[in-house]
Amino acid sequence: MRVLLSSILRAVCAAAVGYLLVMYRDQMVQWITIAIGGMFLLSGIISVLTYYSERRKARNAAERLHAISEMRDGTEAPASAEDIMRAMTPSFPIVGIGSILLGVILAMMPAEFIKGVMYSMAAILILGGLTQLFALVNVRKLNNIPFIFWFFPCVIMVIGVYMVVRPMDMAELPFRIIGWGLVLYAIVEVITAINIYRIRRRIEEAEPYNEANMPATKEEDIEDAEIVETL
Repeated sequence: MRVLLSSILRAVCAAAVGYLLVMYRDQMVQWITIAIGGMFLLSGIISVLTYYSERRKARNAAERLHAISEMRDGTEAPASAEDIMRAMTPSFPIVGIGSILLGVILAMMPAEFIKGVMYSMAAILILGGLTQLFALVNVRKLNNIPFIFWFFPCVIMVIGVYMVVRPMDMAELPFRIIGWGLVLYAIVEVITAINIYRIRRRIEEAEPYNEANMPATKEEDIEDAEIVETL
């Protein structure tokens, strides 16, 4: 019974998650995009703050080193504090600034960003399908091309055109597939668990073999064995 309840609980959780993914797939896409934007924004801010912290440490260290070098006797002129600080300061965090900008775009405009990505992917698919068709046209002059080789580039172009017309549907498609897959898993899990439970109960309720079912073996039924010597 515990195994059955565990399977049912697991199936209920999977069905609930699958239902949420199917019914609220558009919100899931946007929330995941916002979460990714937040991570980019946080990493960029940390990078910029680290840069200014290291810059301040480098300035203090450069001033100390410059003061020490001026107190020493030597023929060479001591390096300036600016040169020392420039050598010790890390490079400007261009990647961090880019992460901040990307994070702001993802967090503030998730739908527009998703549409932009879908349009870019649609353009790649359409251009890729056209390129394959042009290549087949050139090869057709030398040899016949089976229909299947023409079919797949056309399918690729149709998918690209559909992505241009309905970009959000294509973005939500993975969540829809995952959601229905989880619902199907939940149904199969419950059916399998119930069948296994019934089989185990049938085996446990079956009457076991006992002495009454086994053939009786008594001492009087056993004949004395005769030892036969063979020459």
